[in-house]
Amino acid sequence: MKDILRRLVAGELTEEEAIVELRAVQLEELSGRARLDLGRFLRRGIPEVILAQGKTPDDTAALAVALAERQGQSLVSRMSDAHQHALAGAAAAAGLQVLAYGASARVLQPGFEPDLIDGRIGILTAGTSDVVVAEEARMVVEAAGLQARLEADLGVAGLHRFVGPLAAILEWGADAFVVAAGMDGVLPGLVAGLVAIPVVGLPVSTGYGRGGAGEAALLTMLQSCSTGLTVVNIDNGVGAGTAAVLMAARAASARTLKGGGAAAAQRQPPRSRPR
Repeated sequence: MKDILRRLVAGELTEEEAIVELRAVQLEELSGRARLDLGRFLRRGIPEVILAQGKTPDDTAALAVALAERQGQSLVSRMSDAHQHALAGAAAAAGLQVLAYGASARVLQPGFEPDLIDGRIGILTAGTSDVVVAEEARMVVEAAGLQARLEADLGVAGLHRFVGPLAAILEWGADAFVVAAGMDGVLPGLVAGLVAIPVVGLPVSTGYGRGGAGEAALLTMLQSCSTGLTVVNIDNGVGAGTAAVLMAARAASARTLKGGGAAAAQRQPPRSRPR
């Protein structure tokens, strides 16, 4: 888009020609089977994410490569082993790099980096079984140009494991949290009751018996006594990461308007730190 605007200003394109090219940037159809939204990142600051589930490995790989070639990066979620194998082969053939995030991945042109935003997002998980979904959220955060810090296995069955990492991430200067939990799903409400920054609850489909597919965790988060907790759907790491990015990016923008980067103490009020 910047290239089109520069050419328009330089007189290399007419206004009508620029409009045609801009429309082409916004949407592109591949083989009549999928339409890539090439303007989503420019509109929202969040890249399009290809959901591998329900797509063939070859189709998924072709979409990911096409997006990366046009935009510098592409994101894929919910991949099986077959999807990952097809993506690795297609990316290598196109000279692209693959960064793995659990069952998700970013495909990058060599040397590509998104425009950096001075926003920081802490990602916590109740158990190690929740990490795959949390990694999906981390992928979105880093693809949008923000920093992410993930701490795992902090469930309420052992609160002594939880306080130190939470305090460290607050000291680091997090602008928002994503907290992933399966089983009883208590951890997001606990975090939300201790901090003064936005918390996104991410229920995960781990657990036993009735409610063990994430329903119990979802209902616990929706019924949390901690006011202001935002909750996404079960295993929706993309949605949780997106919500946190939008929150943290606004906080970063506000700091910029106030005259530049803020210290960690300005990012997070001391009263939010657990004692």
